[in-house]
Amino acid sequence: MKETDRILEVYGQLDLTKRKVALATVVWVEGSSYRRPGARMLITDDGRWEGAISGGCLEGDALRKARQVMLDGEPMLITYDTMDDDANSLGVGLGCNGIIGVLIEPIAADDPANPVMLLKEFLEKKDVWVLATVVKTQPGTGLRPGNRYVLSHAGECLIPDWLSADMLRVMETGRPQTGTYALTGGENVVFIERIDSGIELVIFGAGYDVIPLARLAREIGWQVTVTEDCIAHLSPKRFPAATCLLYADRYAVLDKITITDRTAAVLMSHNYKYDLAVLGSLLKTEVPYIGMLGPRKRFEKMQDEFRNGGKDFSGKDYRRVYAPVGLDIGAETPDEIALSVVAEIKAFFSNRPAGFLKEKSGPIHERTSSSQNTLHSLT
Repeated sequence: MKETDRILEVYGQLDLTKRKVALATVVWVEGSSYRRPGARMLITDDGRWEGAISGGCLEGDALRKARQVMLDGEPMLITYDTMDDDANSLGVGLGCNGIIGVLIEPIAADDPANPVMLLKEFLEKKDVWVLATVVKTQPGTGLRPGNRYVLSHAGECLIPDWLSADMLRVMETGRPQTGTYALTGGENVVFIERIDSGIELVIFGAGYDVIPLARLAREIGWQVTVTEDCIAHLSPKRFPAATCLLYADRYAVLDKITITDRTAAVLMSHNYKYDLAVLGSLLKTEVPYIGMLGPRKRFEKMQDEFRNGGKDFSGKDYRRVYAPVGLDIGAETPDEIALSVVAEIKAFFSNRPAGFLKEKSGPIHERTSSSQNTLHSLT
């Protein structure tokens, strides 16, 4: 989400009475690519851009195409073939071995539903949304490139029947897809993606080793809350990167925190009684990930105390607890431990095993459905 946050920040700083703006979005990938579907780049008519659609190979050409889009006021779908370095027309050796579809759209500043403002609304509401964007049409279908359909996590938004099954699937799996839909009058290519506000890290404890964890998590775009029941530890000077500093009693802290399916809780107060109280409260919630600093025996002692105190937590509850927290990378210093913790949380929410990529069979990224091989006949 950091890149999207930065795009929104830059957009908010522009004088839209003087500048024209376009948004480039990767809408499909066949084979390999540095960026995946959903990657975005904001472009202005004076040649500046924020974000990226590749590792730097395609941005120059996208800038040229965006100028035409801003002049014409019409979206443009571009296909970049990076399969053959010798044959590509961009004059650089791309080496990506993929075919990349990029939709470039003009941004109407007076339209509150333009794609940049939609992204802003989605992230501000901290909900999970599925966005379907028409990227290619044929005359007679009644649709235009840039038309959009939105589905909220609560299923409150109206979507056409011919898109509902795929939008619900993307909502469930989180995997973007691009499909060709054969409607009366012709075919439409539609890109479907899930948008959420990213991982929300809540750190219980405010010791010196929390500082690099909060800093690293914010650096990659996570929302970070640091909470303690000792107000002296919660100085903004200690945690300038944190999104929120929360002073709260250990028994009431969860009354002040919203738990979602993207929340990661990490206990690292070095205070056994504090961590015991907070863990007992967390296990009563639906928080998907709980990490706890310290040796395994510390967590085992807590389980014994819960049983002796008549607190009946299931094996499923305890499986959410990662103790000791972090990946086994040989971390020793607070900064290295922060890296280990952040990597484990990312692997958890990505449902990945966190092994060496050289030992992974198959491609690094899961291949997504593309408009070239997914056809839905709806006539």
